[in-house]
Amino acid sequence: MTTGPRLLVVDGYARPAREELAGCGAGVAGDLYAAMLRRYAPDAAIDIIYPSDADAALPAGAAIADYDGIAWTGCSLTVYDDDDRVRRQIDLCRAAFAAGVPAFGSCWAIQIAAIAAGGRCAANPRGREMGFARKVHLTPEGRGHPMYAGKPSVFDAFISHVDEVTHWPATAVLLASNRFTHAQALEITHEKGTFWALQYHPEYDLHEMARLTYCRRLKLRDLGFFRDEAAALAYVDRLEALHADPGRTDIAWALGIDEDVLRPEIRQCEVRNWIACQVIPGMRR
Repeated sequence: MTTGPRLLVVDGYARPAREELAGCGAGVAGDLYAAMLRRYAPDAAIDIIYPSDADAALPAGAAIADYDGIAWTGCSLTVYDDDDRVRRQIDLCRAAFAAGVPAFGSCWAIQIAAIAAGGRCAANPRGREMGFARKVHLTPEGRGHPMYAGKPSVFDAFISHVDEVTHWPATAVLLASNRFTHAQALEITHEKGTFWALQYHPEYDLHEMARLTYCRRLKLRDLGFFRDEAAALAYVDRLEALHADPGRTDIAWALGIDEDVLRPEIRQCEVRNWIACQVIPGMRR
């Protein structure tokens, strides 16, 4: 009997960070990813693990090789720190490469994948890229890559990060870039596996960006993103208002955002293409 794909979601956030975000009204990263995957693979069986937690484990009897695909969320850790929570995730990514399970992920994912395959990461000298990654452009390789079928050649995307990939593995291909962060997307092949990795967040929507901004509002104020907390709260309110009513072209104009952010079929075409091109053809039935 043919069934849908079996997918593993790796939520990189530690429990205290998950609780902090939930307390601000934000969705749990693993749940956001599972919902996005189900949009394009409605019959998928999805497991979620939290490898930052010391007691994290795959479901009883499961192995990495049993999955048709692995999807990685963001994370508030720093990938180059000497930390057991980081090492567990690097080891998990290496195991996925060795097993040949196709992977996809956002933000933390591109950094974990690069490190696991021999690359390097560091703090971005430009600081934090927050809210919207502007003018992300596809490289010549990206324009011809199946992950970007149906994507504009230049687009904006939801983003929140400080670290970046500075040296990608020799087997990686740069697919997208912008002025702020050179590696906005990579295809990384290593051992038996392939990882389609983004620095930006297709799983976010305006509501999730509003809640993340609210949660980080004081830090963002101190970094100069907002003049004061009141300005941060006003910005959050505008994001929420546009989420509630996408027809508010006045807010969209003021925020400088367009359909590449507002329409999920454009914002999330990378994950749709990953499922169609990488997961479904290799399904274990």
